[in-house]
Amino acid sequence: MKINSFYITAILVTAILIVLNLVSDQFFVRLDFTEDKQYTLSEATKDILRNLNEPVTVKAYFSKDLPPYIAKVRKDFMELLVEYSSVSKGMLVYEFVDPGKEEEIEMNALQEGIQPVMINVREKDQMKQQKAFLGAVLSQGEEKEVIPFIQPEGAMEYGLSSAIKKISVKDKPTVALLQGHGEPGIGELLQVYEGLSILYQFEPLTLTDTTEIPAHIKTIAVVRPTDSIPIDHLFQLDNFLASGRGLFIALNKVQGDLQNAYGTTLNTRLETWLLNKGIRVEDDFIVDVQCGAVTVQQQQGMFRFSSNMNFPFLPVISNFASHPVSEGLESVVLQFASSLSYIGDSAYTFTPIAFTSEKSGSLRAPQYFDIQKQWSESDFPMKGIVVAGILEGNIAGDSPAKIVVITDGDFPVGPQGQQINPDNANLMINSIDYLSDDTGLIGLRTRAVTSRPIKEIEDGTKALLKYLNFLLPIFLVIFYGLYRYQKNRSIRIRRLEANYS
Repeated sequence: MKINSFYITAILVTAILIVLNLVSDQFFVRLDFTEDKQYTLSEATKDILRNLNEPVTVKAYFSKDLPPYIAKVRKDFMELLVEYSSVSKGMLVYEFVDPGKEEEIEMNALQEGIQPVMINVREKDQMKQQKAFLGAVLSQGEEKEVIPFIQPEGAMEYGLSSAIKKISVKDKPTVALLQGHGEPGIGELLQVYEGLSILYQFEPLTLTDTTEIPAHIKTIAVVRPTDSIPIDHLFQLDNFLASGRGLFIALNKVQGDLQNAYGTTLNTRLETWLLNKGIRVEDDFIVDVQCGAVTVQQQQGMFRFSSNMNFPFLPVISNFASHPVSEGLESVVLQFASSLSYIGDSAYTFTPIAFTSEKSGSLRAPQYFDIQKQWSESDFPMKGIVVAGILEGNIAGDSPAKIVVITDGDFPVGPQGQQINPDNANLMINSIDYLSDDTGLIGLRTRAVTSRPIKEIEDGTKALLKYLNFLLPIFLVIFYGLYRYQKNRSIRIRRLEANYS
């Protein structure tokens, strides 16, 4: 009887495992206990996958025999593709290939635009560099998109979902970058362009006195004008808003010259146009304890050297409202920003979305910059100064419109070929998404592993985590040992009682 029971149990367990394995091919379940649901697909991703009209093929080029911290990227990407395939009901298919297996496969990867990266590998107590491929090619019909490098701990879902949307969306709405008043060209907003090109056509727009803004433009971005904007052009912007479309404005009310260590006001008529709508941009310089640094040349005896010094006129903004535009942002670096306020009536809705830190202040322009100044707490008597906001309502007509205003025109602009702070680009891209009524990918764009340095944790919490990390495994082993001891003891007692009878 005991043998028969054993065989029956084994057969039942095997059958259950086979059934679970078959069911798992049709259903994908994952428990996500992370704070911001890092491993839970967003509704935006699910909508993209459910609305696929043609199959999407993902060819993932991943090297094998990678170090554990890199191999995890392959595992996470594969699990993500499994879930994507399940949600899309088979409209997404994928395969993994190892470029190191054959020279022909490696050549295909290189031709597709996937370049290998060099990683450090420890082997026999020695460090060496190993070539590794971690990329993917997505295709749908004639359309193709390349993810050349899948960043460890990066926004993996955003990269994959945005690539799918980029090749599956046929008619993209147009976002225009205003030109002709000293604004930067698209080439100076490369990171913004790369982000916007997923969902939009991003093109320059030059206004004239005789033509109207084309109807196909959904949103206009006005970034860092330096010359006076003609009244006729501002009137055209009013007409644009009257049609219910959106406007993004990043302007400088003040400008700083570090070479001459002096800051002055700047007037382009745009600030007066905003004031008529109730938005006041002050001619002041925001200063903040939480700030960026500048490189200063110093002389000491015969030696000349460079050093970095904190410069409060470069506030680092990490205090954001709970809003789709600022969702997921961690820090935006501004330079020579001004304070923002709303003085209009209740006919419109004004929502502040970005603020200075708890220790900040403002200085009226014109202003001399003393880079060597020793700042004290008395220089930062204010907190939570508004530097960005959104105006909504029937601003210029009978149709509801939106304006996003940032009081620094330089924050999304970078020198040709140079990278800017990622969240600077994300703030502008999120704003365009919000103004264009396409907020689906906003949360994904900024969803990555959050930086939480242990030095910023309170001492009590730090001690608790340290002892919990050390003692919890020991207590679990002891608890399990006591449980097994008690269970075996009970079995021995029952056997003795049975033998005794």
